[in-house]
Amino acid sequence: MLRIVLFIIILLHALIHFMGFTKAFGYGNMQQLKLPISKTTGLLWLAIAFLFIIAAVLFLQHKQGWWMVAIPTAILSQIIITMSWQDAKAGTIANIIILIAAFLSFTSYRFENTFKKDVKKNLEQNNALTKELLTTQDLTHLPLPVQKYLHYTGVVNKPKVKSVRVVFEGQMRDKGKDYFPFLSEQYNFFNEPTRLFFMKAKMFGVTVPGYHHYIKANAVMDIRLFGLFPVVQKSGAVMNKTETVTLFNDMCLLAPATLIDKRIQWLPINDTSVTAIFTNHDITITANLFFNQQGQLVNFISNDRVSVNEMKAFPFSTPVASYKNVNGYTIMSVAEAVWHYENGAFTYGKFNLLEVEYNVQSFK
Repeated sequence: MLRIVLFIIILLHALIHFMGFTKAFGYGNMQQLKLPISKTTGLLWLAIAFLFIIAAVLFLQHKQGWWMVAIPTAILSQIIITMSWQDAKAGTIANIIILIAAFLSFTSYRFENTFKKDVKKNLEQNNALTKELLTTQDLTHLPLPVQKYLHYTGVVNKPKVKSVRVVFEGQMRDKGKDYFPFLSEQYNFFNEPTRLFFMKAKMFGVTVPGYHHYIKANAVMDIRLFGLFPVVQKSGAVMNKTETVTLFNDMCLLAPATLIDKRIQWLPINDTSVTAIFTNHDITITANLFFNQQGQLVNFISNDRVSVNEMKAFPFSTPVASYKNVNGYTIMSVAEAVWHYENGAFTYGKFNLLEVEYNVQSFK
């Protein structure tokens, strides 16, 4: 709704600028404009009108760079309004609204650009790694349920996975609150375990971006309104261990080929479940993995993840509802994220897989 209102404001403001052009060239009886306007200035009014129309269309199409057109155009508009102040001063209100909206779009763009720069830096480092095939010989040290899972997912006799790009849509919520929709894009790198997760949540009609980054076992959660005003900012030892669990969960569900990693210690339980102990730098976490007879990983449970709201560790699980084939790999397509509080299970996240790509070469 807010987007439509702003689009209308920009469009109407553009149309009003045509009046200055019409007045300058005498194409109509513009009684609203009493002061004379030169033809040179009239052409400037016309150019600004078209630039505002371009900005309005880019904004309506969700183009991030619309502010690049809107900010200089609004400034130019204000200059010519000042030149005809008595007749056109009301246009200042529209320019202020447009400038505020464009500035907030710029701050969101700048915030997201931090994520993009981190991804591109890791891609450059990752693309220098040698490429090898994952063979059955690489699976021999794994418990049988994990071997069966890797065969099921179709990773055998395909390139070993050094990186993955994943796009999700879904819903999330805090305890005691309603779900809000989100769209996320993430890049994970596995030579030096790294997770770069950027989410755009929709709350009260406003997009709230959040960037979670885990680099060299140091994690930061940074959620900012318009990429400017802090909403949640967390870091430190607790977050580092929590995000190590999240990274390992990604390895299990989204990049199963990485489960041959020597940093994982496996402890068989039975023919459908195992315990995994994953160590990254000086952080060690444990998770139990549960499989069905088909070979699908159907649940992941760890006691080493901390609820940000409670700042307390609770059992954390990611039950998987379904699998699908994507580019020759069979991986999870629908899953949930669940906290197991003392008073019962609480599903705080629902994830639907939209895209997945392995051994990414460039930023999408």
